[in-house]
Amino acid sequence: MINGVLLTPLKIIKTESGDVLHSIKSSSQGFDGFGEAYFSEVKPNAIKGWKMHNIMTLNISVPIGKIRFVLFDERSSSNNKFQEVIISKENYFRLTVPPGVWLAFQGLSKSNSLLLNVANVAHDPKESVIKDLHEINFDWSNKK
Repeated sequence: MINGVLLTPLKIIKTESGDVLHSIKSSSQGFDGFGEAYFSEVKPNAIKGWKMHNIMTLNISVPIGKIRFVLFDERSSSNNKFQEVIISKENYFRLTVPPGVWLAFQGLSKSNSLLLNVANVAHDPKESVIKDLHEINFDWSNKK
């Protein structure tokens, strides 16, 4: 596991009229304040990334669909380490990604997937760094 990355099981409350899927509370491990919350749609087989935040802590959950997250750490604490996590309603977790870790993700569902990110700071394009997919060597064809 990459240093500082958390994978927290989340609760799903089953109800007759539709499930309630928890995401995060202010008392949750990994919560580092509130800056903004946003949804990101991921099309089938689409890959978004690589992105690394310098300040932002990400708290990601996937209430709809199935997404593979790939994290890459080139910090000295876990130099050049990859970590893969697949999150869906059937494998419902919150992924906490600290600043300094590269992240890319891929839609694995046959229809669009949806992720929720609850970030500790509001989006600032100057706060993150982006790389093309080929700049970090990872085999995206090997789907689990």
